[in-house]
Amino acid sequence: MNRLFVVTKPIFRSSNSYMGYVKRKYHTKKVGFSGTLDPFATGCLIVATGQYTKLFQYLDKTPKSYKATLWLGANSPSLDIENVDSIQDVTPFSLGQIEEVLHALQGKLTYYPPKYSAKKVGGRRAYDLAREGKEVGLKTVTSTIYDIKLITYNHPFVHFEATVSEGTYIRSLGALIADKLGVDATLSSLHRIHEGKFYYEDEKALNPFEHLKIPRNRYFGDDAYLELGKKLSADYFEKRENGIYLVETENFFSIIEIEEGTVSYKLNRIEKPTAL
Repeated sequence: MNRLFVVTKPIFRSSNSYMGYVKRKYHTKKVGFSGTLDPFATGCLIVATGQYTKLFQYLDKTPKSYKATLWLGANSPSLDIENVDSIQDVTPFSLGQIEEVLHALQGKLTYYPPKYSAKKVGGRRAYDLAREGKEVGLKTVTSTIYDIKLITYNHPFVHFEATVSEGTYIRSLGALIADKLGVDATLSSLHRIHEGKFYYEDEKALNPFEHLKIPRNRYFGDDAYLELGKKLSADYFEKRENGIYLVETENFFSIIEIEEGTVSYKLNRIEKPTAL
């Protein structure tokens, strides 16, 4: 069964372990997800079954929006509530101070990912090294903060919403807010609202064609050549410019790449979605 949909991940479950629920509910063994959520985080998680698990890299998943709560005075090496090791009283800030700090973070940011993250360092996950007490030498990443706004401030908790580019670490964003305020702080809650146009809607099946970030192309040759993965000529395509394209036949679709007049398959002979 090929299916693309959004689940809402519950708190204190890893994204990977939650796939057991998906397998049982949809009676399938082939399941994948995109955009890992930390165990303490909740919300939108894009899931696919069957052949649609191959589509993740071609989906339009940006921008992403999150709601988060920053606990001022709490310290955690993982920047979340799973490893809080100290709590201090912090003098309350004014609303103006909080809003000024949030506003200053809009735009492009370069920062270090959390040491407790899935980033690989020397072939190993950073969080595995951190849990073993080893040095984690992470390189900086650059993200775009399209919008960040204060929802409420109930000291010591700052509730905010952020719309960001793909690959942004909201735990690191919380740490940057804390640094600008000059206090220790950690995220106590994190909820992903959406990824691009992917929202949680009771796990309804989605048409992948409506969520791909690649353009369509038309093939004027024999459909059998395309479906059987035979060598193709760029002369038989409507668009011949370099690029990656979605190409359809009556019952299947493929993703091909045209580069300097040469056509290659990225994915081939995937069943088209039925009417949704």
